[in-house]
Amino acid sequence: MFKKGDIVNHFFNSTTDRRTVIKTLAASSLLPSAWVHAAGNTIKIGYVSPQTGPLAIFAEPDAFTLAEMKKVLSAGIKVAGKTYAVEFVVKDSQSSSNRAAEAASELILKDKVNLIVAGSTPATTNPVADQCELNGVPCITNDTPWQPHFFGRGGNPKVGFEWTYHFFWGLEDVIGVFTNLWTQIPTNKVVGSLFPNDSDGNAWGDAKIGFPPVLTQKGFKLIDKGRFQSPADDFSSYIAEFKKNNVDIVTGVLPPPDFANFWSQAAQQGFKPKIVTAAKATEFPAAIHSFGPRAEGLSVEVWWSPTHPFSSSLNGQSSAALADAYTKATGRPWAMPLAFKHSLFEVAVDALKRAADLQPESIRNAIRDTHLSTIVGNIDFKKGPVPNVAKTPLVGGQWKKTAKGFDLIVVENSQAPMVPVKAKFDPLR
Repeated sequence: MFKKGDIVNHFFNSTTDRRTVIKTLAASSLLPSAWVHAAGNTIKIGYVSPQTGPLAIFAEPDAFTLAEMKKVLSAGIKVAGKTYAVEFVVKDSQSSSNRAAEAASELILKDKVNLIVAGSTPATTNPVADQCELNGVPCITNDTPWQPHFFGRGGNPKVGFEWTYHFFWGLEDVIGVFTNLWTQIPTNKVVGSLFPNDSDGNAWGDAKIGFPPVLTQKGFKLIDKGRFQSPADDFSSYIAEFKKNNVDIVTGVLPPPDFANFWSQAAQQGFKPKIVTAAKATEFPAAIHSFGPRAEGLSVEVWWSPTHPFSSSLNGQSSAALADAYTKATGRPWAMPLAFKHSLFEVAVDALKRAADLQPESIRNAIRDTHLSTIVGNIDFKKGPVPNVAKTPLVGGQWKKTAKGFDLIVVENSQAPMVPVKAKFDPLR
């Protein structure tokens, strides 16, 4: 006998289209109506993030952000003339897609939340959004490039989704940032890729929507040895292939532990590329500092920084002020997810304040009509590039040594000229 979750997983593991499954189950008697939150005097906001496991570094700002939200919303939220207290119900995805789906299901069926927010790679955003779409619960996500999120969930650009909304940059932006970085330094234009067998790796390495066609068009030669299973502890075959093909540039989208293994083994095996631009792995100060002197010169896309010219719709903080407040409160340097955590709640609170009431349809409609200037830029779900998606600006940065260690400095802004360039892009030493 299948339970509800078993049925969903069974269909999702088959060749059946995910969106067809969601709509079929939602229309059937398999699903109870108990998930609809009967509002009392409290609004419940569910939050899912990878607080443990290999993606836990993405959740480092969680405690700070939630504490700030509790302060900002201490007087409650006024919806249709009535003031409601706000409760945050937090779940750990454990860096697992299956656990992320379970966490979202618990928030919907057990905790009866009014809406769910989530972030931190497709391993979190996709299963959480799928559960919300299935159960008719409003959902806001970010921190996953929009293609792995939208198409990874079986999204149809002509239709979109009913309940789930997402904001972040796309592969077109990161490809633009990376290639404009790489043309600033003389190289042989041979690029070696490190793409894992996961939603991000498969999207970034996709022959149609990923890096391969654009790199070819721009005159780069891609050395793609195929997808590796993460976690991975031996990159010897990749390094040998890169050395054989005289790779000057290494790119990829991989967790910090995997990149740490690659970068250590590259040094041991005498592989010295001129440029290394690795998403995920080199986005975080904690990971960068663990690489020691070999962190200097690594480059990465920058979704947000203290120099971004945006401010919070909740408390008016500038990007620089948010970064300073985080460091003062935690003793840690700023990291890109900080602002995106904050912005999730900006969009959620703004939608709740504009909702006609607390019925799920009303909250969903308010999210759909969002046009909000946030700490990460303007969020407008009606502008596309596909239904239910808003884009945020992206620039390129490089880790440079300072008196305090390493700082991520913006060195490329072709895709977002409103963000100032602060330094020149240098080759690895």
